[in-house]
Amino acid sequence: MAELLPETRRALLYRLATAQVQGRAPSIVAAVVRDGGSVWLDSRGSDTGRDVQYRIGSISKTFVTVLVLRLRDEGLISLDDPIGAHLPGDGDAKIRDLLAHTAGLASEPPGPWWERTDGTARTELLGTDVPSMRGLHHYSNPGFALLGALVAHLRGADWGTVLRREILEPLGLHRTTLLPTAPHALGWSVHPWADVLLPEPLTDTGPMGPAGQIWSTADDLARFAQFLLHGDDRVLGADSLAQMRTPYGAPEADGWNSSYGLGMQLLRRGDRLLSGHTGGMPGFAATVWTSPGDDVAAVLLTNTTAGVPVGGVAADLLTIVADREPRIPAPWTPLPDLDPALLDLAGPWYWGPAPYSLRPAAGGWLELASLSSTRRVRLRPAGDGEWIGTGDYFNGERLRLVRDDSGQVTHFDLGTFVFTRQPYAPASAIPGGVDPGGWR
Repeated sequence: MAELLPETRRALLYRLATAQVQGRAPSIVAAVVRDGGSVWLDSRGSDTGRDVQYRIGSISKTFVTVLVLRLRDEGLISLDDPIGAHLPGDGDAKIRDLLAHTAGLASEPPGPWWERTDGTARTELLGTDVPSMRGLHHYSNPGFALLGALVAHLRGADWGTVLRREILEPLGLHRTTLLPTAPHALGWSVHPWADVLLPEPLTDTGPMGPAGQIWSTADDLARFAQFLLHGDDRVLGADSLAQMRTPYGAPEADGWNSSYGLGMQLLRRGDRLLSGHTGGMPGFAATVWTSPGDDVAAVLLTNTTAGVPVGGVAADLLTIVADREPRIPAPWTPLPDLDPALLDLAGPWYWGPAPYSLRPAAGGWLELASLSSTRRVRLRPAGDGEWIGTGDYFNGERLRLVRDDSGQVTHFDLGTFVFTRQPYAPASAIPGGVDPGGWR
């Protein structure tokens, strides 16, 4: 991988240094990932290093989501299943809604503040429902505690064991754990009006752990960010990761620059859409942001309860690299072993009078793009002359080829949208028919 330019490295260091000073953080460490690995890592303050553990808080939710989607991809669950279908007595909230925080659950569990109290004896995970928020985004930590319990129940092992076996070991995240292991940072709160510190408790949150228990390092999170950019078939494929980045539920009325997917926060920075997660626990704050279009990610870890806007700083680090050193695209190469039947589908198609282009892609995929708007969708092969959309308006919709008696493709149907080779022709394929007088 190419090294960053000296000017870029200095700009990154300057942003990191100012964040540490302005946020009065005892320590702060950051990394930038590009072209398949970490290209920059630096730190400020005391007791820092690439191998020092910090608590990463709600970034844990992204790890849990990967475990849940593995269950889905193996056919053990559907995201539309109610959680009670697998955990009897735990309600009718859909798994998809728990992942997207749209199930209408309370933000916090009942009882004392779970982040600062021992959770090993906690027996009740669900607080009062918020029915008015069902279907809308309402962040819920108990929802992810339930998802962790789902993983443990279906795998027959505690969720931490499943996490290690299915994500940490395959990706080489050997310094990512549920409980801190030396060397690790201590968690601090900084007095709001004086430069003095107060230690924060390092609690084991027990059943609430899937909402924010994990500890990790800058090196390990950089590897995890690389996985979030490209996927790894040993853990989760790129298609499922792309689904995690798809927005679900409406954002707040004043928050149109941010949204939430499945276990991933989404942030719009200019023309760039970032995906990842922020995390906070008493004494710690962290962020992982990725920009798949730039093949760049940034990681930030600090050991202060408040004061450092970790999401904004990490986004700044990513933007510095993406703007100063834009991604150089890979060389164009022809598709290997293109199916002649797919080549016959290539070219212009029309939805009514609106022109579209259809292009074959690697692996039997298709790419359908409007020539008069920004609408674009990639479709994965589903066999038997069918494809399934993976984004935009046609996400999850099925493309089906329609043939005449001779076997020639006359049109295709994509979620009831009929596409033909000529505008509104053949007339027999057009829902509602075509005026007999034709074009005039």
